[in-house]
Amino acid sequence: MSSDEELARLAEPEYWDTRYDETQPGKQLHEWFRSFADIEDFLKHVLFDVHPAESNPRILHLGSGDSTVPEDLTKYGYHNQLCVDFSAVVVNMMTQRHADIKGIAWQQMDVRHMDAIPSQSIDVAFDKGTLDAMIHGSPWTPPPDVVDNTGRYMRELTRVLKPTGRFIYITYRQPHFIRPLLKCEGTNWELTVETLGGDDSSFGYYGFVCTLAGVDDTDGTAQP
Repeated sequence: MSSDEELARLAEPEYWDTRYDETQPGKQLHEWFRSFADIEDFLKHVLFDVHPAESNPRILHLGSGDSTVPEDLTKYGYHNQLCVDFSAVVVNMMTQRHADIKGIAWQQMDVRHMDAIPSQSIDVAFDKGTLDAMIHGSPWTPPPDVVDNTGRYMRELTRVLKPTGRFIYITYRQPHFIRPLLKCEGTNWELTVETLGGDDSSFGYYGFVCTLAGVDDTDGTAQP
């Protein structure tokens, strides 16, 4: 199997079921693209200041895997979180792990068709590795399956977000390759991006904040 074929498998739930089945009980498979501590300063001004815990925002974790981020956010007072993943194995595992933590719910769901989530019901959507798992092949001319998978995902996101909602996305991929996938047909994102940095031994990472064009997400008013 070629390297590109292996990367394409990352968009399939069977691959992740196998990976999580191999994880020892109580252990974490991997924290993708920076730990909570690494992105905490970024979250302060893109999440905490915009949607403070006191406002009880509905937070959707997309392809959450066994990340610690949902649990870490509860320590800041966020108790209205929904974690979705298409791996039944990790959903069952994390449902048990979070059983005694207030405010985290789990559902098995594919982010490309989130029919169980009502339209305009999410304040904040968060992705740290899920969109990237759908990407393989040439970054200049992505294969048709990449365009299809990422496009369906982005269109579902614009559906479930409230007009004042925001999509927070962490990636290691260069912004000029990611922007066309984010701003695909059927979306109307306004994008900002920050370099989250790296050191001599690690890659640089980028933090995107995507909001719906024509809406001022500070007060929800439509913009001309």
